[in-house]
Amino acid sequence: MRWPTSLRLSPQWAPYVLISPFLVLFAVFGVFPLGFSLYLAFQSWEPTSGLGAMEWVGLANFTFALGDEWFWKSLKNTLWLAVAAGAPQHLVAIPLAVFIHTRFIRFRDAAVGAYFLPYITSTVAVAIMFSSLFSTDFGLVNAGLHSLFGMEKIDWLNRPEHIKPAIALIVFWRYVGFNVVLYLAALQTIPKDLYEAATMDGASRWQQFWCITLPQLRPMIFFGVTLSVIGGLQLFEEPFILTGGKGGADQSAMTSAVYLYRMAFDFNDFGGASAMSWLLFIVVALLTWLTNRAFKPRGGSA
Repeated sequence: MRWPTSLRLSPQWAPYVLISPFLVLFAVFGVFPLGFSLYLAFQSWEPTSGLGAMEWVGLANFTFALGDEWFWKSLKNTLWLAVAAGAPQHLVAIPLAVFIHTRFIRFRDAAVGAYFLPYITSTVAVAIMFSSLFSTDFGLVNAGLHSLFGMEKIDWLNRPEHIKPAIALIVFWRYVGFNVVLYLAALQTIPKDLYEAATMDGASRWQQFWCITLPQLRPMIFFGVTLSVIGGLQLFEEPFILTGGKGGADQSAMTSAVYLYRMAFDFNDFGGASAMSWLLFIVVALLTWLTNRAFKPRGGSA
């Protein structure tokens, strides 16, 4: 079947027409919410009053956020969880990826799939599973600690000093496999000639790891750490489900993302929530820049 000449696309416009569905969806679900949230950050608005009830308040929402004790506490909780859950991911994922790369030849794909499985598992299912594991009376965690070390039962989910380590462990368990896959992919790009030359020169395995593997993994480490920083500061699902969206005892598990949700949907303050989201964006951008500076080669350009 031949299309009429009037309906045929010229080679100049065909690529833009073919990608237009993505551009339209991105504009509707990406650009518009982003711009609207920035607009809301300078407004006082309760959605139940309608769009006509918006009132321009200037920087009042930002001033309120910067003086809000709960906002600073949620940011502190978020940073604690980002470090406690993020740093161990890479400290474990790198040697684990090296071990799989060097020792697992025949069953490498099965091992990688097993470690990657938690990442693609439903967050709700993971949170429900861990809420059972951390149960005070019937959880396997307390049962194991009592059997191995004789420890008394720990109220993991209702004590401020225990719920944050529990959430950090869940986040670590979910994302360590993702980082293993990243580092394993990077390890496969390192030329074997480097290790062969180092072996001929008498370098030990530790020296090869420290002087060859880690420097060659540096770009991937930067990428993985950056993802951990961004993801850690946006942590929402695990603390929200485990605490029922209330932040836990003494708000010790209320992350910034959970507090933004509560500001918008519990307190009906969309302007304040939007202002806090942009402040969180500034924190994410700052920490990402610091990460870039930390991994920047000395004497090189950013």
